[in-house]
Order: sequence, then structure tokens, then C-alpha cells
Amino acid sequence: MNQPAFAIGIDLGGTHIKAAAVGSEGAVLAARTLATEDGDGETNAARWSHSVLGLIGDLERARAGIAVAIGLAAPGMAAADGRSIAHMPGRLAGLEGLDWTHALQTPGPVEVLNDAHAALVGEAWTGAAAGLSDAVLLTLGTGVGGACLVGGRLLLGAGGRAGHFGHLCLDPTGEPDITGMPGSLEDAVGECTLARRSAGRFRTTRELLAAAEGGDSEAREVWARTIRALACAVASAINVLDPQAVILGGGAARAGEALFGPLAAQLEEIEWRPNGHRVPLLPAELGPLAGAVGAARHAVIQAPTEGGGA
Repeated sequence: MNQPAFAIGIDLGGTHIKAAAVGSEGAVLAARTLATEDGDGETNAARWSHSVLGLIGDLERARAGIAVAIGLAAPGMAAADGRSIAHMPGRLAGLEGLDWTHALQTPGPVEVLNDAHAALVGEAWTGAAAGLSDAVLLTLGTGVGGACLVGGRLLLGAGGRAGHFGHLCLDPTGEPDITGMPGSLEDAVGECTLARRSAGRFRTTRELLAAAEGGDSEAREVWARTIRALACAVASAINVLDPQAVILGGGAARAGEALFGPLAAQLEEIEWRPNGHRVPLLPAELGPLAGAVGAARHAVIQAPTEGGGA
């Protein structure tokens, strides 16, 4: 008996490459993960291509078939033609300009999009944003990504920058981030700056929260500042986009009540709520595979045989 048709989504992150074979209704049929092995400069492009080809082959063997479409998500701004990441400053050397259709030698195009955009496409398909026409997603991890669903469609903007909430300015006098934005949300809450923000004491959110829950007053202060900055950014996004819900994903969002409890308390103080309406704050539902699921969905949407929105 022939296996049901499936698409493959690849999420190339700073730490891991995640891949999933995804069925026509959004079910993850098989999944694989490899270390990204970032840090070797220009050699990374060839290594990543080899790793991604291996993951695709492994998934196709597991499903005893050939994927009907392949999509790839990665940090940075996707090119207008959807074949590469056009702009990724400061991280993942060798990613910029890498044409994935050419690199993987696939019979059809490999559709490329930003990783947070892909995560929202996935969440809008089968996750926390399913059934919504207007939603905001923030991904909290090494950096801060974001995406917007407006009128049922992923908002890309004129050049693909839409939804980059990590580069909102919270402090005009602050240090510039990787895009040159002073005092950005990413610098205020991203794990990439946690060591600096904690005077070298913590490098991961997990370490910080463990210390805070153990009664460490300095850790609690760092976490409180983090929550305050995030609340200001969330409330600002609500004022601009008026979404039906704000969804939080990424590693830090898996802190659960330690994040959502104090964040909700801050929003009680600062969120503008006309007629008492509070915008729901929701955890992402697809977990670490959200970007891969969204990349697969995006590839199917872009295929000549199928159209539609996210």
C-alpha cells in the first residue's frame, strides 16, 4: 500500500537542524534532529547542505516515498524569490545568499522563509493560532523572533522584515543590537545577552530561573527586568496590530507559569484595554517542530498545484 503524501520541512537554527515529514492535515509523520555545528565560517554552507540532504533522505526512507514539496526555515530575512536567506547579520556565517534549491539539487524549488514566520504558519495551521485571522507570535530563545498574521495571511511587508519584534527599540540610549537598533527587545530579553545582563552569572534562561526559584535575589531582579521589557513589547505590538491573541514560543516560553504568570501581571498594569477587552496570551502548541511544520506547509502553499493562505 502506498504511503500518504507528505511534505518535508527543515528548520535550520543556531543550535539544531530540525526536520519533519508532515502529512496533508498537519500531522508530523516522522522527525529528525542534528546539531547545527555553527562556528566554522564559510565551511558551514557545505556542511549544512550535506546535513540537510541526509535528513531529507532519512525522512523519505522512513516514509517509503518522495516528498511532494520541501521547505526550509532559518533566521534572517528571506530573499524575495524565496530561494535563500538574503540577510542574516552577525550569526550563522555562510547562510546569507545560500541558494537551497541549487545546494540540495532538488527537482522542484526549496521554498525558504524566516524561522519565526514559519513557526506562525505552523501555529496558524494546527497550533495555537488555528482558526484565528489576526495573531502575533514572539519566539523567545537565543534571540527574539516574531511574526504577524493579518487578515488570515502572513504579513511579510515590502521587503520581508515584518514581524521582527526583537528589533523594537525599548531604550533609545541603549547599545545597538545586530541590526543597529539601540536598546532592542532582543538585547533586553534574549539569551544572547543574558551573561551581560546578569554580570556573567548566567548563560541560559534555565540557569537563571533555577536560581530565582531557589531564592537568589539577583536572579529574581534580572528575571523581573526581563519580564518588564517583554511586557512593554507585547503591549506595544497589541497597540499597533490589535490581534486576537499573542502567542509566545521558543525555549524561554517553555518556562510555563514562571513566564506567563508575571507577564500577565505586568500586562494588567500597562495593556490598553478598550471596553475592558484583554488580548489572550497563549503558549505556542507545536513546540520545537513549529518551524519545520510551518516550512513544510509554506512549501505546499507555494507549489504550483496548490494555493491559499497560511
